Amino acid sequence: MNNLTLVIPAKFESTTLPIVLKEISELNLNCKKIVVVPKYDEETLKVLEKSDCQILIQKGEGFGNALIEGLNHSTTEYSCIFNADGSFDPKYLNQMLKRNEDNFEFVFSTRYKKPGGSDDDTFLTFIGNYFFTFLCKVLFRLNISDVLYTYVMGKTTAFQDLNLKYNDFTFCIELPIKAKFKSLRMCDIPSYERPRISGKKKVNELRDGFLILISILRLFIFKK
Repeated sequence: MNNLTLVIPAKFESTTLPIVLKEISELNLNCKKIVVVPKYDEETLKVLEKSDCQILIQKGEGFGNALIEGLNHSTTEYSCIFNADGSFDPKYLNQMLKRNEDNFEFVFSTRYKKPGGSDDDTFLTFIGNYFFTFLCKVLFRLNISDVLYTYVMGKTTAFQDLNLKYNDFTFCIELPIKAKFKSLRMCDIPSYERPRISGKKKVNELRDGFLILISILRLFIFKK
């Protein structure tokens, strides 16, 4: 997997990140890792001092911004968004890469195809995800079943050519919608979302759900 880079946003993940990196290392995946950390998060930066990761100090702010900065610094053929909280299982990386190599620009993981699932979904997030996925299917004819799940692998040039701009959690819908605008080939594969190792979820369901709805409508109206 020396043609793959994991882009890992890691804001306040000093307790979870070492466990995640160890798990990746034990699988002998031989992939590169870019960890994006805000400059004020000294504890996470400290645990990375002896790691083999490329450390990128985030210039902006927000989850989407961290991903955009990391993806723009990737130089391998493929890149994959990978969480630092332990919820993404690296055992799916081989399968995702094979699907990319089957001439798909993007491979999205989905919690809503068997044997996928989630230990993190609440009733509210499940309903919200179902609604936004349905809305994106109707408005944009998206053929993926889990638009809010950002366990995504793709060709690095495809990521970079999308001109992604959304700095917050609305990045999750900007990515597949803009990929659809460019008629890029996408597919999804089942994936099981594990519980966070520790700490609290950074998503606010009501606030971020409202922002996601506004962003979907903006992309539908303005197509950019």
